[in-house]
Amino acid sequence: REVQPSLMPVGLDPSHPFPQVANKALNFIVRLNGVDAFGRANEVAIVKVPRALPRLIRVPEKISGKQKLFVSISSVVRAHLAELFPGREVSEFSQFRATRHSDLAVDDDDVVDLRMALRQGLHHRHYGQAVRLEVSSSCSVELSDLLLEQYGLPAQALFRVKGPVNLVRQMQLIDLVDDPALLFPKWKPAWPTQLTPGRSIMAQMRKSDIIIHQPFESFDGVLELLREAVNDPQVLAIKQTIYRTGTDSEIMNLLAEAV
Repeated sequence: REVQPSLMPVGLDPSHPFPQVANKALNFIVRLNGVDAFGRANEVAIVKVPRALPRLIRVPEKISGKQKLFVSISSVVRAHLAELFPGREVSEFSQFRATRHSDLAVDDDDVVDLRMALRQGLHHRHYGQAVRLEVSSSCSVELSDLLLEQYGLPAQALFRVKGPVNLVRQMQLIDLVDDPALLFPKWKPAWPTQLTPGRSIMAQMRKSDIIIHQPFESFDGVLELLREAVNDPQVLAIKQTIYRTGTDSEIMNLLAEAV
């Protein structure tokens, strides 16, 4: 009841071409027999699984008892595919996902509004040229060839996967199961050996280069350096490349404070 209304099946025919699917999104390709209530007999359909749906679903206690059991969203969709196509017979199917080229190229010299250019670029990078295609290990050659043709990929770009096409989603179990016995002890990195606590880090850097070996040594030394720069009136600018940040990033908080 909760999953089916969010699924987006698209039957492929001349008026409904192959849909755009986002980078690394979960999808199903389905081969159908028969005709639907409107007389349509399209042979192949695509089912897109929105990212808003949870990838792991807790099995109700009335079924699992005291056990903590989960089922993947792909298994739920797989078990109910036929319900998405009333009157049709599902003869075969496969889950798949496409990895797309995600480089973001912005020419500062030709851009009037850099912020808008970046915003548009971030949107379009989800639909860049496909570079890899992953399908279920049981996917037929006919369906995989159809996908390769749609994405303009060679056979070398096809990878057959046993199990879920995205194992990273299993990381959610860490938050869904509150059981410390299943986790490794929390790692407590040491303070960097080349930094003297309580002293100005910038002053120490003027004397010699400092190497911090992460993750064995704490990142707190870098945060202290940034905090010192933020609060030093003689610092005119902080130039730093931000690659990826968490949802609650101390680095971003400090940089925002410096603005």
